[in-house]
Amino acid sequence: MAGALEGRVAIVTGAARGLGREHALLFAREGAKVVVNDLGGARDGSGADVGPADAVVEEIRAEGGEAIANGAGVSDWTAAGELVAQAVDTYGRLDVLVNNAGILRDRMLFNMNEDEWDAVVDVHLKGHAAMLHHAAVHWRARAKQGESFDASVVNTSSTSGLLSNVGQTNYGAAKTGIATLTEIAAKELGRYGVRVNAICPAALTRLTADLRGRDGSVDLPDDWSPQDPANVAPWVAHLASSACRISGKAFFVRGGNVSLFQPYTAVDHVAKDGRWTVDELAEATAHWADLEFDQGREHLGF
Repeated sequence: MAGALEGRVAIVTGAARGLGREHALLFAREGAKVVVNDLGGARDGSGADVGPADAVVEEIRAEGGEAIANGAGVSDWTAAGELVAQAVDTYGRLDVLVNNAGILRDRMLFNMNEDEWDAVVDVHLKGHAAMLHHAAVHWRARAKQGESFDASVVNTSSTSGLLSNVGQTNYGAAKTGIATLTEIAAKELGRYGVRVNAICPAALTRLTADLRGRDGSVDLPDDWSPQDPANVAPWVAHLASSACRISGKAFFVRGGNVSLFQPYTAVDHVAKDGRWTVDELAEATAHWADLEFDQGREHLGF
């Protein structure tokens, strides 16, 4: 029986560890040819080592799959283009892009320095935009040549952005930006046969272990755990498959739970015929100070 991604060519960024590794492994098992991208840096983005990406490629090949490694940093606009070109040169085309690469440099806003802000926003938001740009150029060119195809992008947002999280202004702002980037890209690229979605995954990985008091440990129990990053990969694989029709959406994924987010929506308003005075607005909107939005936190487990 053919896999859900049989014959599709996929780039997975940040694919040497954690969520990205699980995406890459499952994609290959489902029949995709995978470009395993990872800079191989530390949790904060420092350093570089293509060894971890090579190791995932060897895992895939040992299972009979097809994969190649790439050690580029996705926030480098030129390197992102070369990564897309590598996939096309090696396998003839690109069908799927999974933007997963990320780093953390958590600080309270009053303690954060410029480098900590720039590094996180570069890898997450610019990294997503750079990869999307070059993939979109490839897909648009194919469509302009009269080719009919189905392509998919899966971006990685976060509840730290959509629900907000103290101490992560750089990360949260980038992740909220990625959610909006996803919606706009879906609208722009749909005419070319490209679907774009985003996930907000919750799992125990190298990036999140310190946040959960584990001192970097990502050991999981032998039996099934809702914290296992492998739980997220099946939904990503579905979004990447040609059988999926979903586009322009963001999803929370943890364990066996997949939840659909609703974008920003106006829930109340005040209006008058003519221009408001400051005092009038103060009176008309005073009740907004007491409004609270649970954002589905209880359902999501927060």
